[in-house]
Amino acid sequence: MALPLLAAYPAAPGNIRGKAHIWRAGAYSFSDELGGLRILGVSGSGRKEDPFVVRQEFTSSSPAIMVIRAAAPIRPFDQSGAFASGFMHMRVVVVNNSGQAWVEFEFELQELYLQPSVFGDGLSFDQRRSDSDNISSDSFAQFSRDFEPYDRLRFRDGKVDPLATAGFSFLITDFTPRSQFYLLQDPRIPSS
Repeated sequence: MALPLLAAYPAAPGNIRGKAHIWRAGAYSFSDELGGLRILGVSGSGRKEDPFVVRQEFTSSSPAIMVIRAAAPIRPFDQSGAFASGFMHMRVVVVNNSGQAWVEFEFELQELYLQPSVFGDGLSFDQRRSDSDNISSDSFAQFSRDFEPYDRLRFRDGKVDPLATAGFSFLITDFTPRSQFYLLQDPRIPSS
């Protein structure tokens, strides 16, 4: 049953334009090397007052994965922005160039490629906090979080028309910081 799921995900390097983009901001780098999306720009330090802002484009409504790597030494809980600390305030801005309207958008963290994140890996959308101060979208009114066996953040109750832009804000925490992890992004279209 896993084979149909794997077929929906990027299988080989190379983005939608055929050339991978690797952008560095703060202590991390962001890459579209697995395909399905194109990073247009990255800025910020990842701190709450200066979040990473990742601008990207989707040309289909299929799931795509961004690779995130530590680009500086790892120092857990460091707040200077000079080290990969395991705390990343994010703002993801997505251009819908798929030709289809999106009615939901989901993010999933993966410590290992195409494997669900589990509680023991320490990677989550700020799982230790029950409030939602760090989670928002300018295109969707509601969100839900799933923690086990996945770390997912699903935005719903909204719409992103073709050629429109949607923004999402959230906090990624990794209490056992790794040098590389994955952010799966899945735009959802209406079912017929």
